[in-house]
Amino acid sequence: MKKVLMLFLLSCTVLISAQKKFVKKKTIVKKSFSPKTNPDLIKINDSIPALIPQKLDGKFGFINQKGKVVIKHEYSNVGFFTEDCMLLNSPNEKVRKFGSKDYASARLYDVDFRIDQSGKRVYKFKNEDLGKCKPEFKTQLFHAYILMNKYGIIEDSKFENPGDYRQYTIYPQYDYLHILEGDDLKNPMIIASYQNKFGVIDVHNKVIIPFEYSDIKRNFSWKLARLFEVTKDGKNYYYIDINNKGY
Repeated sequence: MKKVLMLFLLSCTVLISAQKKFVKKKTIVKKSFSPKTNPDLIKINDSIPALIPQKLDGKFGFINQKGKVVIKHEYSNVGFFTEDCMLLNSPNEKVRKFGSKDYASARLYDVDFRIDQSGKRVYKFKNEDLGKCKPEFKTQLFHAYILMNKYGIIEDSKFENPGDYRQYTIYPQYDYLHILEGDDLKNPMIIASYQNKFGVIDVHNKVIIPFEYSDIKRNFSWKLARLFEVTKDGKNYYYIDINNKGY
């Protein structure tokens, strides 16, 4: 009888062991939550901002890279979504966050605000909140040079003799030249005027933007946003990228 009982218990142990081998373990899948991307802020061109200032009927707003109005035209002036060093260095720690590139400065009825990418006015400028900006100065490698009323480009470290045409980076041939401030000192963008039309060239005299504009503004739009502010009629300005696409 004992032998029969032992055989029974042994068979039960083997059966239970076999069943355990076929039981699948449940795997717990952890769901990861990531913030939804605003479709209005999706970039087509990664080198320029998602939101671009636009003037319409005398008022400024913002469009996205597809040309859709994201922030309505109601301001007398706006800037790019970029850092504000006076707020970043504010003595008031609570407002320093509004100095980041997530916000843009906008003027409404002579009052200056910082707005977020939805257009909400999140901060009103106060003089007591403004800190001091650390001066940033980078010596330019190239400069415009005038010879016989024509503009060319010289590289300061290599230029000594105006009579030697080989020392010119670009021999004087343009009606006007202006080197734009930017991050790439070795290959700056240069606003050029030729036969009463404006375009953009580089230091190799390669045409970047064709000579088809009546004016191109000499401002910080290239440095801040890799955009040029142009006009064809002398009145209505808009932005173009390095591929001459308008916004």
